[in-house]
Parts: sequence; structure tokens; C-alpha cells
Amino acid sequence: MGWKEKYRKMLLGLGFDAKDGHTRITKGNNFYLFGGSKNTHGHMQEIAMKFNEQLKKKKKTLDEISEKEFIDIARKIGVKDIKNIQKRF
Repeated sequence: MGWKEKYRKMLLGLGFDAKDGHTRITKGNNFYLFGGSKNTHGHMQEIAMKFNEQLKKKKKTLDEISEKEFIDIARKIGVKDIKNIQKRF
């Protein structure tokens, strides 16, 4: 069994602005989110959920979409810093 059969692609969100000492971790279908202030973590949750909704509409998984589809979904759901998304496909 190769690595592609063993592993699947995930969205990873990292927040570094928490100053309240609270550890925030959210795991969902296709994503893991770690850290951030309450506001930042909530924003990451919203983006991850919207991304998953778009995947569901396309009837595809994160493993099945192309780089172009990934960027198109990110733009559609309002991710502002698209230029920093690097190819990881």
C-alpha cells in the first residue's frame, strides 16, 4: 500500500494570536484547526465548513480536486490571500 492509499489531504488551520491561554482545537471532515483567538478560530471554522460545503456540492473529496478547483473554491468562499496558496497536490 502506497502513501496515497494510507493518507488523505486535509485543510490545516493555525492561529497564533491567542492571548487568553485557551487552547482551541477543532477537527472535522477534511480539516484540523489549532490555536488562535476566539475570533480567529471561529473564522477558521467558518472557512473550513464553507470549503466542505463546496466539496459536497461538487460531489468530490479534497483528494479528488485539482489545484485550480482548490483555488476556485477558496476564492468563492472569500479566502482573501489566494496568492500564498502553494501547490500541494
